[in-house]
Formats: sequence, structure tokens, C-alpha cells
Amino acid sequence: MTGHTELPLLFLDVDGPLLPFGEDPQRAPRVATPDSRLARLTSEVRRRLAALPCELIWATTWEDEANAEIAPRIGLPRLPVVSWPESTDQHAREDQWFGLHWKTRPLVNWAGGRPFAWVDDEITDADREWVSAHHSGQALLHHVESYRGLADEDFAALDQWLRAL
Repeated sequence: MTGHTELPLLFLDVDGPLLPFGEDPQRAPRVATPDSRLARLTSEVRRRLAALPCELIWATTWEDEANAEIAPRIGLPRLPVVSWPESTDQHAREDQWFGLHWKTRPLVNWAGGRPFAWVDDEITDADREWVSAHHSGQALLHHVESYRGLADEDFAALDQWLRAL
């Protein structure tokens, strides 16, 4: 193999994608307790994440707690963690005005031009448009329904996109 190529990044949110919450609007309500949410974290989730050709990065308000609570539960090693800037950042008001998620700009900065996928339950078209205008590499902003979390079709879409790079 000639030359070193860096893997694309996969920015992973916890609440919603890994720990679903809320209810499917089409179904009868059920109560989701913190324990029932954590019970969803299995080695199967780790196997599917580890099979993706990327470098996993925590992109969650859990920050390093994701390494303490989530990673060991599913058998992942400690992962890099995005540290979020204080909301007094000069871009915060402008981002809010344009409907950008508060994570969008920091993730593009963190990626530094590397290709990345971002899995979150709060991604909108405003985030996709901003990333396409401000990120020099390829990017996939993949929205996951917060009531169901990462499902087969999400893993398939991520795998297909990452392998096509």
C-alpha cells in the first residue's frame, strides 16, 4: 500500500442516535426510563459501529462522560471527544439566526477539511447548506429519528457513503 490515507471521521451524538427517547408518533406511548435507554446499548451496536470504515468521534453534550458511561457498556475503546466552545462565541447569534445547530460550526472546524459523517437527531437542511458552503471536504449529515435511534437503514447509508469516498 502506498501513501497514508486518513480515515474519514464519524461524529456521533449519543442522545437520540444511540439512546433513543421520545415516542414514535405512529405508536401508543410507552415509558422510557434512563435504564431502559441504556439497556439498548449492546455489543451489537459496537460491532456495527466498528465495522464502519471511519474514525469514531464523540460529538455529544455527554463529552468525556461518553467514554466513561457509553463506551465501556458497548465495548468501544476511549474515543476522541469534541469539546464545545462556550456559547458566548461571536458566531452563536448569527448561527441561531440562520437556524444552524450549535454543533455545526465546531464540527466543521474540528474536521479541518477531512471528510466526515455526522450522525445526530437535530440536523436540518440549514446545517447541510452551511457545511456544503464552508467545508472543503466531503460531508454527510445524517439525521436519525430520536424515537428510534440508529437502525439498519442508518448503518447501511453510513457504510455506503463511507466506502464510496
